[in-house]
Amino acid sequence: MSLLSLRRIVLLPAALVTILLFLVPMAIVFAYSLMTRGSYGGQGLPWTLENYQRFFDPLYGEILLRSFGIAAETTVLCLILGFPLAWFIARSGARRGLYLQLVMLPFWTSFLVRTYAWVFLLRDTGLFNTILQTLGIIAEPLPLLYNHGAVLVGLVYCSLPLAVLPIYSTLERLDYSLVEAASDLGARPLKTFVKVVVPLSAPGLRAAAFLVFVPSLGTYLTSDLLGGGSSILIGNLVQNQFTTARDWPFGAAASLILMAIVLCGMWLATRNNEDIL
Repeated sequence: MSLLSLRRIVLLPAALVTILLFLVPMAIVFAYSLMTRGSYGGQGLPWTLENYQRFFDPLYGEILLRSFGIAAETTVLCLILGFPLAWFIARSGARRGLYLQLVMLPFWTSFLVRTYAWVFLLRDTGLFNTILQTLGIIAEPLPLLYNHGAVLVGLVYCSLPLAVLPIYSTLERLDYSLVEAASDLGARPLKTFVKVVVPLSAPGLRAAAFLVFVPSLGTYLTSDLLGGGSSILIGNLVQNQFTTARDWPFGAAASLILMAIVLCGMWLATRNNEDIL
């Protein structure tokens, strides 16, 4: 048996899993996106492209832009907060494993439970408002929940480990002698950071950006629980079409358009950086 035949046999299970769990469901979603919504919430013939045309209504364009905006904000904040933490862990020596476990600890708890925890912290009778009122700093509870800021806090909290881990993976392999050499040559710490550390850690930063941005763009649970009706994102739009509105064809079309936009963006960003992930 040739090496090529052996490789095909080994890859066959993965190919079958990909076809059954990805390509077949995507084909079903695509078929639904071309159907017509029935009068009572069902779907059927005739085939139509109206669902795709409907997505480009200015109302949905505004929701899409809002989703991109909050995903970008989440990504930037996670990179700003995650880089120092990853650097600290990479330089922590024997305690490195302990700190990594602490970073991954939130993954051991349900995402829903972690999000609900922020609801209890931010609500009018939550911990933050209670402490501020007890100290006499405020007279009335602050509106910390059901707004853009609450959604951003929840997304950053849940996505931060996804940023720390790839950045740490890059910094852990960083040749620190290059940093020492830059210092010996008279470079100030800030210049050393900008000219040496950041370029060498660029693959980890790019991977972290993708791991944070893509899930944040399609989120619906965090924005639903922490944002309420004041922060409708594209993920909430798709979810509502499949549940409340019972408009499966439009929900399928919206989800496919979102996926196409993300894939095109990833291709444009990675076509000159093959090692991004």
